[in-house]
Amino acid sequence: MAAQDSALAALAEGRHGDPFALLGPHDAKGGTLVRAFLPGARGVEAIARDGAVLGRLEPEEPRGLFAGRLSKPVPYRLRIAWPDAVQETEDPYAFPPLLGDLDLHLIAEGRHRELGRVLGAHVMTVEDVPGVRFAVWAPNAQRVSVVGDFNGWDGRRHPMRRRVEAGVWEIFIPRLGAGARYKYELIGAEGVLLPLKADPCGGQAERPPATASIVPEPAPPAVSHGDGPSHAPDAPISIYEVHVLSWMRHEDGQPLNWDALADKLIPYASGMGFTHLELLPVTEHPFEGSWGYQPIGMFAPTSRLGPPDGFRRFVARAHAAGLGVIVDWVPAHFPTDAHGLGRFDGTALYEHADPREGFHRDWSTLIYNFGRHEVRGYLIASALHWLRDFGCDGLRVDAVASMLYRDYSRQPGEWVPNVHGGRENLEAVAFLRELNEAVAQHAPWATVIAEESTAWPKVSAPVSEGGLGFGYKWNMGWMHDTLDYVSRDPIHRTHHHDEMTFGLVYAFSEHFVLPLSHDEVVHGKGSLIGKMPGDRWQRFANLRAYFGFMWAHPGKKLLFMGGEIAQEREWNHDAQLDWPALDDPMHAGVQRLVRDLNLVMRETPALHRRDTDPEGFSWVIGDDRVNSVYAFLRHGAWGEPSALVVCNFTPVPRHGYRIGVPAGGQWTERINTDSPVYGGSGVCNGTLSAEPVPSHGRGDSLSLSLPPLGTVILLAAGG
Repeated sequence: MAAQDSALAALAEGRHGDPFALLGPHDAKGGTLVRAFLPGARGVEAIARDGAVLGRLEPEEPRGLFAGRLSKPVPYRLRIAWPDAVQETEDPYAFPPLLGDLDLHLIAEGRHRELGRVLGAHVMTVEDVPGVRFAVWAPNAQRVSVVGDFNGWDGRRHPMRRRVEAGVWEIFIPRLGAGARYKYELIGAEGVLLPLKADPCGGQAERPPATASIVPEPAPPAVSHGDGPSHAPDAPISIYEVHVLSWMRHEDGQPLNWDALADKLIPYASGMGFTHLELLPVTEHPFEGSWGYQPIGMFAPTSRLGPPDGFRRFVARAHAAGLGVIVDWVPAHFPTDAHGLGRFDGTALYEHADPREGFHRDWSTLIYNFGRHEVRGYLIASALHWLRDFGCDGLRVDAVASMLYRDYSRQPGEWVPNVHGGRENLEAVAFLRELNEAVAQHAPWATVIAEESTAWPKVSAPVSEGGLGFGYKWNMGWMHDTLDYVSRDPIHRTHHHDEMTFGLVYAFSEHFVLPLSHDEVVHGKGSLIGKMPGDRWQRFANLRAYFGFMWAHPGKKLLFMGGEIAQEREWNHDAQLDWPALDDPMHAGVQRLVRDLNLVMRETPALHRRDTDPEGFSWVIGDDRVNSVYAFLRHGAWGEPSALVVCNFTPVPRHGYRIGVPAGGQWTERINTDSPVYGGSGVCNGTLSAEPVPSHGRGDSLSLSLPPLGTVILLAAGG
């Protein structure tokens, strides 16, 4: 009896780790004994579904515990008399466990690829009763409760059932529906009450700065997959990178929601000739200034833009317009906010306990423990969630370099070597390979792109060949070298000629994306146009020539929003782009050039089909340092005409500049960045006939007029 009194006291105090052992219906002498913990209730009756009273529950413990016997062992409801209302509902503790053995087994092994449909909060019907099932992984907690408006945020009201075999806690709360706010209240491994936690697998969240999770509407049964454009190495790919909260805003300064973005962003990007949108992280994140790179909700689109279905509609409308959708996804680190994953059950559950492994000084964030299979399973399920449940076409994985090296941004003594004494993070390598194999198996239409800034080999090679398995890798070296070059005064470029050619030394060692990303236009770096030297005309000409060089260079293209309109100020995440700049012909000219470059690239096989093949590129002139001139050929498949690309990175026009070409006949200028329609001076060539004059090791050549600070792209006859 003393033991039972102690258990009842623990239940009343919210300390009991096995509430289903006491609450709900239990066989007892004289029939079925029902207990309910309802602090604040004035009276409780058990009633049949037709309203007949089956028994009265009397106070058993003064803090709100009621107990009574039923006259018949039939399904019952509780009629609860509160001080200001009467409530009728089924008893949460009368329902059996809902998670199956297979689900629990897969969770425990880190192999459940649909974790977002198993853990978290889900509207469902159980035994003809509508409600919400909650489930959360917290293996070291002594007690877990779900709290919300529906129970006065009282952790004693809905303590959950522990499924010991997987460390998962679950409960079904009847008559609850979508839209309910909730969190988890945990007593940690050491018996300490922890800060309320948002749901790690929650599908929806409150708009920050509020931090509760929200029960989402049931997801549609299927999302169309594979509707986006191709991401194959031989496909034309031009990516428009967007921070959706600041691309465009309402007049009152508020961000557009998903439907308004679909109305404006999708036709804009499509009309500009881009093939894909890449969205800075849209996972839920508490700090807006992190741009989404410090996420809390790995399964939830940010509520700043509306409910999850809005994002599904956005992706579907992008596909209808011929655009793919890539989302930035951040498995490298997570923030320390009290309602997040840090010390989730009172232990270092998702992160490493040792700060030498588990804390990023650069970002003051925590690092996932990639050696724990449940954590790997959580992250891989999140990745697949965005691809399968929302229909996205790809993921761009942020900060891969920080994952690959244990000494990333650390001094000697501040990091822990691997089991072999080296600096490589073997667990992270295994995770990335498992991630990419899982995407290939479960979302074969999708690609995964690495932001990786080191010389780690075979980032985009298949796992079966010893690679990491990514589809593409950002070419950070190309970006830094070429930006350094075009930022220099032209008079000094002769001494830095190799900055534009060095990228071709390794251009085919990986499947590369050439990025001019958000990182290059913030934190005092200035805008792209702001980096260009010279007077106003020269700055715009420099940028146009650089874009021409980039679009003609081997590799897929990525441009951050604002670059295409030559925005003067650097990016500010709290304000929309400077759209009125397009009233200026110089800004409008850059926009028109980017659109034309996209269209010409898509229409010209030589400019995309062999982006990853060294046979698709050949230098014509790579050593004219004195004039800062570069000329190269891009080749398509057999029988497809080649493209000749010539860049003059000085403000001096050069007439009669002879360049060898691989074929006689006519060559037509398809792009000239100095064209007046782009704001240039009009030093153009039109259509030329190759002359049988040997040059640069070729029997035929062209005599060109090279525009000042300009790039020209010419196509052989039939191109």
